[in-house]
Amino acid sequence: MIYAGKGVQVAMHDQQIAKLTFDLSDESVNKFNAATLEELAAAISAIKADSNIKGLMLTSAKSAFIVGADITEFLSFFAYPEDELMAMNMQVNNTFNMLEDLPIPSVALINGMAFGGGFEVCLAADYRIMSAQGSVALPEVKLGIMPGWGGSVRLPRLIGVDNAIEWICSGSTKKATVAMADGAADAVVEADALLDAGVDLLQRCIAGELDFTKRKTQKNTKLGLTPIEQMMAFETAKGFVAGKAGPHYPAPVQAIKTIQKHANMSRDKALLVEAKSFAKLCKTSVATNLVGLFLADQYLKRTVKKHSKIAAEVNLSAVLGAGIMGGGIAYQSAYKGIPIVMKDIADQALQLGLDEAAKILDKLVSRGRLDSQKMAKILNQIRPTLNYADLANVDLVVEAVVENPKVKSQVLAEVEQQLPEHAVLTSNTSTISIDLLAQALQDPSRFCGMHFFNPVHRMPLVEIIRGAKTSDKTIATTVAYANAMGKKPVVVNDCPGFFVNRVLFPYFGGFGMLVEKGIDFRRIDKLMERFGWPMGPAYLLDVVGIDTAHHCQNVMAEGFPERMAGQGEAIVSIMYDKQRFGQKNGLGFYQYEKDRKGRPQKLVDETIVATLAALNDAPVTMEDQEIIDFLMLPLCLEVTRCLEENIVASPAEADLALVYGLGFPPFIGGACKYMDTLGLQTICEMADNLAAESPLFSLPESIRSMAAAGETFYGNMQAKGQ
Repeated sequence: MIYAGKGVQVAMHDQQIAKLTFDLSDESVNKFNAATLEELAAAISAIKADSNIKGLMLTSAKSAFIVGADITEFLSFFAYPEDELMAMNMQVNNTFNMLEDLPIPSVALINGMAFGGGFEVCLAADYRIMSAQGSVALPEVKLGIMPGWGGSVRLPRLIGVDNAIEWICSGSTKKATVAMADGAADAVVEADALLDAGVDLLQRCIAGELDFTKRKTQKNTKLGLTPIEQMMAFETAKGFVAGKAGPHYPAPVQAIKTIQKHANMSRDKALLVEAKSFAKLCKTSVATNLVGLFLADQYLKRTVKKHSKIAAEVNLSAVLGAGIMGGGIAYQSAYKGIPIVMKDIADQALQLGLDEAAKILDKLVSRGRLDSQKMAKILNQIRPTLNYADLANVDLVVEAVVENPKVKSQVLAEVEQQLPEHAVLTSNTSTISIDLLAQALQDPSRFCGMHFFNPVHRMPLVEIIRGAKTSDKTIATTVAYANAMGKKPVVVNDCPGFFVNRVLFPYFGGFGMLVEKGIDFRRIDKLMERFGWPMGPAYLLDVVGIDTAHHCQNVMAEGFPERMAGQGEAIVSIMYDKQRFGQKNGLGFYQYEKDRKGRPQKLVDETIVATLAALNDAPVTMEDQEIIDFLMLPLCLEVTRCLEENIVASPAEADLALVYGLGFPPFIGGACKYMDTLGLQTICEMADNLAAESPLFSLPESIRSMAAAGETFYGNMQAKGQ
């Protein structure tokens, strides 16, 4: 053994070739934490000192090569000053440079995922051979940063500027065949042939058949582009990427600017430029918030894993109701390999559900993400039926009929009689109390809510709603099924609107009050879209459906009359009375016409603009920030109440539910993160200043207490060890 550490080992494979193996002890995957990086530097020093080594293979003992840097260390890392961040990055770069500068040939054998720093160390090797199952990526922009360990320097010199910009700015994962076509991989072989391929390549280098020194030179020199070629490549890319990324995500454009700046530099100077850009991005709130969301998602995965320990298997599921929602649920289950029975009372309805699934699959085929044979196989996983008898062997049922408590109760009571004793029964309701629906059942312990968001195939969130009598195993099984469907399951307790709709309607309430004050809804929409929401509140109401919002608004007003009754609800009622239901009938706050691709196109309708403007003869004047506060504060305060009442278990789950279910701006990090960033004392002052406007601005006592103690939502979560 040449070197033995807890994450890195080096041994001779044969008389000439050494094998450096990444194998992080007590971990399921390899990742670059601080200790492993120190070991790598020591291992390379040991290799350099051994004159018997004529070639080096980088390998992994785990199914993934290296998944990247240890993101749990990022937030503490971001806290350092920029100059210290640069120095820390250059220390890693010095290690990778040592690898690249070895006087012997090296090859990285990429058996699985090599992401971020895991791919950057592969780029420092002279060659890369991938297994057919391998994949590589530089996904740093998804965390608000950019490659910082040589990725922006080496990749353009290997695969060209255009390819490198696309790889880095999209952060997308590249399969082995794509990596080889672009020039990032030198060969693709089956997994069991990977080691032999590496030995063969190194032996050819040792024998002089391959000039590995050219590879080192290629990555050490400037990019081979003329000034005009550089201008065309970089300026065009900056404009395109800026348009795609938007103003709130600086990392992609910063990455292009960095590559442009170091294009005419040697490796070592270029790495300094990269490190400076990386450090600059680390100090942005965007990076902090996106990393925070990633860590929250990891927390959610751990909770899902805990549930899986007691969950029953779901080998066959069913959905009751074959409308747009039912068809979407059927598609999602079948697409993820879980057969599903789709039950309705009419052949026409069943065909609608099948058509919905087929429409989604057709789009995947047209985009080349699926072939027709796979599409047929998925559709065959959906079994339409008119008979309850076909549900005799299902493990879990999702009821997705009309949002009416009497109809749902009747259907749930009927289907319960047809199910095996172990089967879980769920309701895809967005507002109706789970405890109310449970009254119709003989065994409410097997019943819970399973609230999907529309469109099912695009929206990641599923709210799993626990009723008073729901068993832990029922919750665990439903969570495991949602996870197997590729969804993000967040468990919440029963209350009107559950979590997401409960906190959304105070936001809509603030919007309604603003319109009543004479603020143009189009101005509000544009402002909130600039703030970061994918659509403003008026447009969102049109997409949700004014009739749906009207129903939900009544539920919220009945459930929380002290805050939500009469607060801005007149606007939705006016739209409802005028039968302006939004996109579903082409008339809402906006008018809708289908474009050439059949998608609803939003147009101004002066009729409703004039109608709403006439509500206030003396419209008030408000600054942009006042409007933002009027919308955001009621939402944030209601999130706090949900945490107080244990409707949602943690700030992390609350924020993820908002991001995955509502499109809350990810770069802000969620409502709890937003309040932490502003400061809870500031939240108190904002609420006190607006208290006279509406009960929606009444301050939960927990915020005032936390502010007085200098606490934060996420600080308290960490203190609890969550």
